[in-house]
Amino acid sequence: MEGQTLLSELKKTVDALQIFSEIGKTLTSTLDIKEVLRIVLQKISELLHPTSWSLLLLDEKDMVLCYEILINEPAVDRNVPVRLGQGVTGWVAQEGKAILWPSAGKETDQRYKPPFAIKPERGVKSFLCVPLRSKGKTLGVIEIRRKETDENLYREDDLATLAVIADYAAIAIENARNFARIQELTITDDLTTLFNVRHMHTLLDSEVLRAGRYRKQFSLIFLDLDHFKNVNDTYGHMHGSQLLKETAEVIQSKIRSVDHAARYGGDEFVILLPETDKADAIHVANRVREAIEQHSFLQEKKLEVHFTASFGVATYPDDAQTKDDLIHASDEAMYKVKNSTRNRVEAA
Repeated sequence: MEGQTLLSELKKTVDALQIFSEIGKTLTSTLDIKEVLRIVLQKISELLHPTSWSLLLLDEKDMVLCYEILINEPAVDRNVPVRLGQGVTGWVAQEGKAILWPSAGKETDQRYKPPFAIKPERGVKSFLCVPLRSKGKTLGVIEIRRKETDENLYREDDLATLAVIADYAAIAIENARNFARIQELTITDDLTTLFNVRHMHTLLDSEVLRAGRYRKQFSLIFLDLDHFKNVNDTYGHMHGSQLLKETAEVIQSKIRSVDHAARYGGDEFVILLPETDKADAIHVANRVREAIEQHSFLQEKKLEVHFTASFGVATYPDDAQTKDDLIHASDEAMYKVKNSTRNRVEAA
């Protein structure tokens, strides 16, 4: 009997090593974070057979854990984040330590016990919770649970298996995030974080093709800040840069999620409005114009700076048949305002 048990354990170890090898190869071959999470889901299911489980990633901006995967836990709202230090999951993320509760054949090992009473969900007989860590930083948490009989509790070797998967996953997630940041840097303006002019040209090319194929309209808004040189001359270039960043934030707050804003150069910005006719584009331009006019800039610098912008609007295919002609039409309309009243919207 002991020989059969030993053989069974050996086979389990060999299977685990084979899966670890597959995980390493697969996770290091993709830089798509959704694909990374799919692979983690598949491999955990193959190796550890949880009845329910979750994977949460740390939102570094708000410092909360957000559910990326939530399987077979109907009582948990995946839209509600977990604070660091909150419950078992938050404690594991905050401390960077694993929890095994309870382990097979004994109560919870003190090495894997937090300094507070554990109250698992109803029906849970055993669970493992491990941090996702890379380069000394916690990226998130994986928690797996079994809601079966006491004879099917997780053991310390299961914890070791999950920890190995978590290590692979953390490296893959970090690589995917770094790749995404690099990709983002190639298409965004360093100062404002809006799209840069190169990417805006790419978006315009795509929109011209799409609009032509499906006989749709789209519009372009070109805007230039009025008397921006006076801001630099009066307050200095550092404050001028901050004002451009705030302008970008105002623009983003007044357009739809499907619209695209870019810094065109200097104090010039463009806004691409897919499937938007001339009348609606003028409405959007006026909304942005009023927001800029009413905004008090540089308040963090103890200043109250107010200024305006001049706007030009052009619509495809009414005003132009090519990308370059559309840019020229909206720019020309903007300069009509610039050379007259300023702080107004002009249509091509």
